[in-house]
Amino acid sequence: MATLVHTLADHSDDVNYCAFSSSCLATCSLDKTIRVYSLNNFTELPYSPLKGHTYAVHCCCFSPSGHVLASCSTDGTTMVWDAGDGRVLAVLAQPSGSPVRVCRFSPDSTYLVSGAADGSLVLWNMQSLKLYRSGNVKDGSLVACAFSPNGNFFVTGSSCGDLTIWDDKMRCLCNEKAHDLGVTCCDISSQPTPDGEHGFRYFQMASCGQDNQIKLWLILFADFLDVELKCKCTLNGHSAPVLACAFSYDGQMLVSGSVDKCVIIYETTTGNTLHTLSQHTRYVTACAFAPYSPLLATGSMDKTVNIWHFDLKQPCAANTVENESKVAVEDWSEDDVSAWLCAQDLADFVGLFKRNNIDGKELLNLTKESLANELKIESLGLRSKVLQKIEELRIKITSVTVPDEFLCPITRELMKDPVIAADGYSYEKDAIENWLSNKRRSSPMTNLPLPSLVLTPNRTLKMAISRWLETQQK
Repeated sequence: MATLVHTLADHSDDVNYCAFSSSCLATCSLDKTIRVYSLNNFTELPYSPLKGHTYAVHCCCFSPSGHVLASCSTDGTTMVWDAGDGRVLAVLAQPSGSPVRVCRFSPDSTYLVSGAADGSLVLWNMQSLKLYRSGNVKDGSLVACAFSPNGNFFVTGSSCGDLTIWDDKMRCLCNEKAHDLGVTCCDISSQPTPDGEHGFRYFQMASCGQDNQIKLWLILFADFLDVELKCKCTLNGHSAPVLACAFSYDGQMLVSGSVDKCVIIYETTTGNTLHTLSQHTRYVTACAFAPYSPLLATGSMDKTVNIWHFDLKQPCAANTVENESKVAVEDWSEDDVSAWLCAQDLADFVGLFKRNNIDGKELLNLTKESLANELKIESLGLRSKVLQKIEELRIKITSVTVPDEFLCPITRELMKDPVIAADGYSYEKDAIENWLSNKRRSSPMTNLPLPSLVLTPNRTLKMAISRWLETQQK
């Protein structure tokens, strides 16, 4: 359930962008200003609005720490502000003087990227506040940018429809035609996706464009000379150009805003629509999820920003087949199995399973041998991944409710390698390490700063989970 909890109506012209820090929301507009609000009560901070740009402000973003705010404008500059008191820290002029359309901080705040209407791209050093590297896309205006969670690369989108992957030395690693009529926005999920076949991790990216489409991509780095950009699926929920898209902090949801005046929230594993929000009266130009709370901001040409609250514990649409069919998985149809595969991020196997008429009964009877010999899945890693998901399904349909203390608070899945963090809570090791690797220093449970990043194996809990699993398999 997504509930509208507040509407901000302080801008006097179109809202172009929304950005969250852990405690604030920033919005920018054609009215030349940036406004900053507290998330405690959505009141505007004393120093807001920020006035310094002489023309429309197209984009704004917080540094990962939330201490610095950047904004860029038609006036050809990217301004850097102190998010604590609103002081101007720097005015970074695009060398070409072209209108700056997008700006982004790297995950470690070392760099700030600014992209302009003439296709010029600048990587600014945030310590010296000087130009570090510059480049150009081959065609079109730069209108979109997103950094990878590890900061090793970033992606830009252009009005000619290209997505370009750059390393931190501003070397072009990959270029892909993504949207025929032009890219409008892109975002990279903060949560890498494991790849069982190669042992690497994919980065999940979303792009949207003037072609009414949203595309989900997988970016795989085998090494820095071998970059693969693979289109995972296309989402066609909007009936007009899509102007904005953004992942939730856990990567499980994607939000988009469109010329059709609608906001759509999707589940990323399946592409299923979770919510359609239609409260804006003009084009939706901006959308952003808050990093540590269940809040969503959407901005529009109607001059307003809507703040939404959504239920994090709401079951996803993708899981309804599994949840509703627990009483008789063996009675699943082939379509039910396809939906389950998508929910487990195994969508690539849908065609194979359908060709072999795998229904619920056949699914539960699959073994390592049948996966290799009958379905001809050659990769040992992929066979193991599929079999692991089937084993998890068998446990779910034969067991009682999993005790809550055995579930990771981040993933809400049964823990395999529990560790204790400095907040006293136990988490799945990979989940809390991913949380910390994204420069987060607060507890996922309390949002309070963690006094230490040390993780201690919880062997007692691991043994208890193991004993519980044994009792469920008897």
